[in-house]
Amino acid sequence: MAIAREMARREQLLASSQQLATLGLNKGTSGNLSVRTDSGFLVTPSGMPVEAMDAMSMVHMQFDGSCEAGKRPSSEWRFHRDILQAKPDVNAVVHTHSTFATTLACLRKRIPAFHYMIAIAGGDSIECADYALFGSQALSDQALLALGERKACLLANHGMIAVGRDLPHAVSVALEVENLAEQYARALQIGEPTLLSASEMQAVYAQFKGYANWD
Repeated sequence: MAIAREMARREQLLASSQQLATLGLNKGTSGNLSVRTDSGFLVTPSGMPVEAMDAMSMVHMQFDGSCEAGKRPSSEWRFHRDILQAKPDVNAVVHTHSTFATTLACLRKRIPAFHYMIAIAGGDSIECADYALFGSQALSDQALLALGERKACLLANHGMIAVGRDLPHAVSVALEVENLAEQYARALQIGEPTLLSASEMQAVYAQFKGYANWD
């Protein structure tokens, strides 16, 4: 049973990687994904374009940083490990270099409550983590700080992270964050968006309870 569950997760990780590439959120070898398993987690391989991947390309890792012999995990495996380890309710992590989220990240801008759908990320804003070198422990530390109790954050001069209870949920959060990033970037071209107040956002959270499985 455990072998069958792991194989199913490998297939799901491949399908989610292909979905993000098809939607244009990741291109070439950019971005990476992970999913929790019974004995650790699976993460996409290092430097491999999606079209070259198959289910067995996915790399199984332990939380001590060890991995399957003969395979190279994504260089970003540290923040995948640390997020999954720190957040037992999170079972999947998605990292993209999507255009608009990355544009704002390169400006080191957070996304404030300009639109009520910001609530899908679990807070009144989507924060931007301080810059740190890709693949480093420092980046993982900054990502955890920016996430806090939220489901998404930006990474300065880099991209975005989205998390979820499973891969479909994490991918959905990533898609919505990219949509919000585009709307916010376009609004800034015209002027300064009017932000929703804390009380208005509290009303949004109440309305969101159980809506489309976002909570």
